[in-house]
Amino acid sequence: MPSKKALVRRPGPRLAEGLVTHIDREKVDVDLAVEQWEAYAQALRGNGWETVEVDPADDCPDAVFVEDTVVVYKNVALIARPGAESRRPETAGVEEAVARLGCSVNWVWEPGTLDGGDVLKIGDTIYVGRGGRTNAAGVQQLRAAFEPLGARVVAVPVSKVLHLKSAVTALPDGTVVGHIPKMDVPSLFPRFLPVPEESGAHVVLLGGGKLLMAASAPKTAELFADLGHEPVVVDIGEFEKLEGCVTCLSVRLRELYA
Repeated sequence: MPSKKALVRRPGPRLAEGLVTHIDREKVDVDLAVEQWEAYAQALRGNGWETVEVDPADDCPDAVFVEDTVVVYKNVALIARPGAESRRPETAGVEEAVARLGCSVNWVWEPGTLDGGDVLKIGDTIYVGRGGRTNAAGVQQLRAAFEPLGARVVAVPVSKVLHLKSAVTALPDGTVVGHIPKMDVPSLFPRFLPVPEESGAHVVLLGGGKLLMAASAPKTAELFADLGHEPVVVDIGEFEKLEGCVTCLSVRLRELYA
């Protein structure tokens, strides 16, 4: 049976100091963000996922965006080396968590940089965004870690958004969904569906046709419902002020060995 575990990490007191790259800074309500995070975690649990809470990293404002710290394929965890130097201390707690879950642990080494938010897995194809927080050496190390396990790694240029998964994710049948103004080369994806809202490009596959997605994309939710999917909507507005989305707030572990 596939595993359904999700790593999450509670927002820290310095959340409002988190990095912003492609948007203007807005004031973040940390108390409201904690409420939204709790509702997000509950949405995962309510749809059959066991949440595994990584130890807090309260000195790291962006630590809640736990997806950026690790990429897991099959039973191998590749500990990232974030492109923003201030985020590198976030990885230690995540390394401990995946090791406890039985993953084989590898690391991205200097001069490589890799953010997990740049990695989109569709079956055995791994798309990796290149150009922002992830560099060419990081792509090479991802390829070295996962191609021997049967993955096909495809590098994708990213210049208009923070991470690849700020621009695109995928539906259960592998169709890539994205907001075209935020994409560099939509034609790289063999099956592509444009969506009308930027945050509509972000979905987490919960299983059974259910899609976790942000409340800020009602038109896209309606589109997905018309296609036979079941949107599970959460408000993550405080995290969107920090370029966060539904994928960033967890690491879904679907292929852990029993």
